[in-house]
Amino acid sequence: MDAQTRLELEAAAFRSLVGHLRERTDVQNIDLMNLSGFCRNCLSRWYQEAANEKGIDMDKDAARELVYGMPFGEWRDKYQTEATPEQKSQFAEANKGH
Repeated sequence: MDAQTRLELEAAAFRSLVGHLRERTDVQNIDLMNLSGFCRNCLSRWYQEAANEKGIDMDKDAARELVYGMPFGEWRDKYQTEATPEQKSQFAEANKGH
């Protein structure tokens, strides 16, 4: 596979992941962190870092809006729920070194 095709496939997979996360508003970021070690905020941070490395000025809010499909505050108000004590405990256990 040539580099351009690989890049296009990776971009398509990324778009599919972002679309899936936008549809699954029932899945909380803490659930993603507890199960996979990353969440929507991580994905947006990676996007921002990649943009900045290419000389594109992008801040955290702009990157989050690309991932969430709306301003983060709006998404949080509409969809984010309070983490349960079990979720918080699992998160603390999994992230002891961070």
